[in-house]
Amino acid sequence: MPRRTPRTALDRQRTPRRFPKFLGAASICALIAALLSPLTQAAAADSTTALAANDYCGGQCSDILPPGQNGNATLAQILLNQAFGIQPDHAEDQLGPYSNLASGAATLTDAKINDFFNDASFGVASDQVASSTAPGGRTDVTIVRDKKTGVPHITGTTRYGTEYGAGYAAAQDRLWLMDVFRHVGRGQLTSFAGGASSNQGLEQEFWRNAPYTEADLQTQIDNAIANNGARGQQALADANAYIDGINAYIDASDSGRYFPGEYVLTGHKDSITNAGTIDHFKITDLVALASVIGSLFGSGGGGEVNNAISLLAAQSKYGVTEGTKVWESFRERNDPEAVLTVHNGESFPYASKPDTAQGEALPDAGSVTQEPLVYDRTGSAATATATSASATAAATTLTSAKRGMSNALVVSGKYTASGHPIAVFGPQTGYFAPQLLMLQEIQGPGLSARGASFAGLSMYVELGRGQDYSWSATTSGQDIIDTYAVELCQDDYHYLYHGTCTAMDKVERTNSWKPTTADGTAAGSYRMQVYRTKYGPVEYRATVGGKKVAYTTLRSSYMHEADSIIGFQMLNDPDYVKSPQTFQSAVQHINYTFNWFYADSSHTAYYNSGDNPVRAAGVDAEFPVWAQAAYEWQNWDPTTNTASYTPPSAHPNSIDQDYYISWNNKQAKDYTTAPWGDGSVHRGNLLEDRVKKLVAAGGVTRSSLTKAMADAALADLRAEDVLPKLLKVINSSTVTDTTAAAAVTKLSDWVTAGAKRKETSAGSKAYANADAIRILDAWWPLLVKAEFQPGLGTDLYTAFSNNLPIDESPSAAHGPTGAHAGSSFQYGWWSYVDKDIRAVLGESVQGGLSQKYCGGGTLSACRDALISTLKTAAGLTAAQVYPGDDQCSAGDQWCADSIVQRTLGGIKHGKITWQNRPTYQQVVEYTSHR
Repeated sequence: MPRRTPRTALDRQRTPRRFPKFLGAASICALIAALLSPLTQAAAADSTTALAANDYCGGQCSDILPPGQNGNATLAQILLNQAFGIQPDHAEDQLGPYSNLASGAATLTDAKINDFFNDASFGVASDQVASSTAPGGRTDVTIVRDKKTGVPHITGTTRYGTEYGAGYAAAQDRLWLMDVFRHVGRGQLTSFAGGASSNQGLEQEFWRNAPYTEADLQTQIDNAIANNGARGQQALADANAYIDGINAYIDASDSGRYFPGEYVLTGHKDSITNAGTIDHFKITDLVALASVIGSLFGSGGGGEVNNAISLLAAQSKYGVTEGTKVWESFRERNDPEAVLTVHNGESFPYASKPDTAQGEALPDAGSVTQEPLVYDRTGSAATATATSASATAAATTLTSAKRGMSNALVVSGKYTASGHPIAVFGPQTGYFAPQLLMLQEIQGPGLSARGASFAGLSMYVELGRGQDYSWSATTSGQDIIDTYAVELCQDDYHYLYHGTCTAMDKVERTNSWKPTTADGTAAGSYRMQVYRTKYGPVEYRATVGGKKVAYTTLRSSYMHEADSIIGFQMLNDPDYVKSPQTFQSAVQHINYTFNWFYADSSHTAYYNSGDNPVRAAGVDAEFPVWAQAAYEWQNWDPTTNTASYTPPSAHPNSIDQDYYISWNNKQAKDYTTAPWGDGSVHRGNLLEDRVKKLVAAGGVTRSSLTKAMADAALADLRAEDVLPKLLKVINSSTVTDTTAAAAVTKLSDWVTAGAKRKETSAGSKAYANADAIRILDAWWPLLVKAEFQPGLGTDLYTAFSNNLPIDESPSAAHGPTGAHAGSSFQYGWWSYVDKDIRAVLGESVQGGLSQKYCGGGTLSACRDALISTLKTAAGLTAAQVYPGDDQCSAGDQWCADSIVQRTLGGIKHGKITWQNRPTYQQVVEYTSHR
C-alpha cells in the first residue's frame, strides 16, 4: 500500500466533497481491497549504478518541479487519496520544498539550496537507487529511479533503446495526462474525459487556434522531416522509438492492471473484468500535443481586431489625429522607460510603426462580430455555465495578452564570487496535478541531458542542462500572427484569393459525453466548426467600407507545430552545443516565440527565437490588412505557409552581457512585442532592480541570486513601484478624513515593510500587513477607473481595457484554469497609472501619455479622486474583496491568493502559499568545461 506522505506546511484540505457520494468510506475500502491484488511493477535496486563522469557542474546544479514526479495513480491509489488524503510515492514530495522557499529564502545559503531544490547532478549514487528497470525486457536501455524524488535516469547503449526508454518512462509517470492532451490538441477532450465546463473551455481554446485534420498533422511531420536532412530523419526515428516505448508501457500496465485509475473512472476500462482499451499512441499524437504547448506558451501576436476597435474608439472621441496620438501613447510600442533584457543599447527593430501605413482594413464602427465556434448544443452543453466557458475560451484565444509567464536571472562570472556565471531560471507553466512538465535524465548515443519536458514530448529534454551547460526559456510574445481581411464573394463562405472567388474549407468536430464516476456532468453534445482560408482560420466577420469581410488569423507556426523538434534535438546533443554560439545556433531552429538563456562555466548567452515573418513594406502589424498579394508576407507560399523570415542577427541576441533578466518583458530597444503593457512599470522591474543591485555590489552567489528571485516572487508590483507615487499625491496635503488617514498609514507601513504578500510566519495562512493588502486589492480597480474613465469616456476606457486588463492580482482569474495559478502582475494598467501620476506631480516622464488624466491633470482634483476611491476601498470587507470560490471561503485572503494544483487526474494536493515564480526552476553554477 502506498505510504502516507509526511505532513508539511501544505494545506491538507483535500476535499472529497466533489467525489461521488455513493463511494462512501465502506465501499472505498472494499474496492481498495479488491484492487490491491494485481501486482504493481517491481524491480530490484541496482547497487552498481554510479554518478556519471560527464558532469561538469560540480554538484552545483539544482532543480525543482512540484508537486512530484509521479503523475500516474492506480484506481486504488486514487480512492485512498480521495478518501484519506494518502499520496502515492513521489506524487507530492517536491511540493513541500518548493512551497517552503517563501519563508526560507531569507536565511538561504549555498549549503541550504538543496533543502528547497533537488540535486540535479547526472546519475544516481549506488546507495540512492530505488529501482532499475529494463523496459520491455530490452538489454539496450535501463531506467534507474532515485530514492528521493523518483526521477527516471534513462541510459541507453543504442539510440533506439534510449528513446524507447524515454517513452516508457514518460508513460510510467504521465500516461493519463498525455492521453488527455492528445485529445485536447484534437479538440476531442469532452468525448474522452467528460463534459465539465472546464473541459469544454479547454478544447475550444486550443482547437480554435489549431483546427487540424489528421492529414494536416501527418503533413506537418512529413514536411519537418523532409526539410531537415539527416537530423530530420533522426528525429523521426527518435519519435517512433519513443512511441514504441509508450505503447509498450500501455500494454504492460494493461495486462498487469496497474494502468492509471482515471481510465476506470472515465469509463474506458472496467475495474473488475479489465474490459476496455487504452488506445496506442501514434506519431500524429505528438503533433497534436505540440500544438497545445506551442499555442499556450510560444505563439506571440494576434489581437489586431481589438486594436482596430480601440483605435476607432479613440478617433471617434478625439478626432483622427489626436485620437491616434492617444492610442499610440497607451499602446507603448517602444516605451523608452521599459525594462529590457538586452540593455546595452543595441537596437533590434521589428514590427515597427510605418511612416505611412499601407493596406489597412479597419472595420466599420459597430460591424465586428466574433465567428461562432460551437453549434448544435444539447443537454449540459447548452447551460449558462457552458456558454460562459466558451466565451472565456474565445477571449483567451483571440487576445494578444497571452499568459506568457516564466522568468530568468543570469549573471556573468565577472560579477560572481566564484568567477563562474550563475543562473536561476525556469518556465512558469501553471500548477497542475499531474504537472504538465516532467523531469528526466537521458543518456545515450548523441544524447546527454537532464531537465524538464512536456509530458508526451519528452523524447528530448526541453529545458534543463547538458554536460557543461544549462538552458531555459521565457515566453517572448513578439508578433508572429497577423490578421487579414478577406473580401467575401458569392456568399459568406467564399472569399477572393488573388481575384478568384474561392471556397472556404470547413473543419468540424462533434463531441458528446455522458456522466461518469469522474465527471458527473449531465449528458450533452455540440459541434465545433471552423472555416479556414489560405490566410488562416476565420475569427471575426465585419464590413470594411461597406464590403463584407471575414477576418482571419495567420500564424507563422501554423502548420509547423513539429518544426521545433530539431532545435530541441540539438540542445540535447553534447557534440553540437559546446559554446554560447552553438547554443544560439540550436535555438534558432525553434520556431515558437521564446527568450532563450544559457550559462556554462565561463559564458552566458541570450537569443530570441521564432519565425518572424518579413512583412510587406508599409504594413502595420498592429492592425488588420487586406488579404491581397501586395500586403502578404514576403515570399509567402499558402500551400506550406512558409515565407521569408527575419535573419538570426535581427533577433535580439547577446553573449556575456553583465546580466540578463526576463519576466516576459520587452526584449530590446525597438523590438515591438504584441501584448500591451511594456511600459515604465512591468513585473520585469522586480527582477531588474534586484539583480542590478547585486551586480553593482559584486560577489554574487547561487543563494543571493535565488534570494533575489524569491524576494521578487512575493512582491506586489503595484505596491512596490506605483503605490509610493499615489501616496505622494495624497500626502501633498494633510489628510483630514479619519478613514482615509488610517488607510494611508496602513499602506505606508506596508511599503516601508517591503510591499510583500507574505505570511506572518511559515504556515500561518495569514499575511503580514493584511489590511493594507486588502485595501490595495480593493482600491486598484476603483482608482484606475476614477483616474482614466472621466477623460477617456466609457467607450474608449472599455476598449482599452479589452486590449490590456486593468489588474492581475494573485487572486485574479487566469482564463479557463481560473484563479490560484501563481503567476501575477503580468498584465495591468500600472505603467499608465505611474506615468500619469508622475505627470500630474510635475515629474519628468519619458514616453508619457498624450494627456494628463487624473483629476483632469490638476493635483488637487487628482488627490480628491484618489482619496474618495481609497475611502470606498477601505470600507469594503474582506468577504467583499475576496468573495470565495470552489476552493476558498469568502473573506479568506490567504486562500484567495493560494496556489492550487489544478487536478487533471484523480490525485488531489493541498494548497500552498502564493509565490510568483517558475513552476520548474533551475539554480546552476558550472565549475568547469569540456
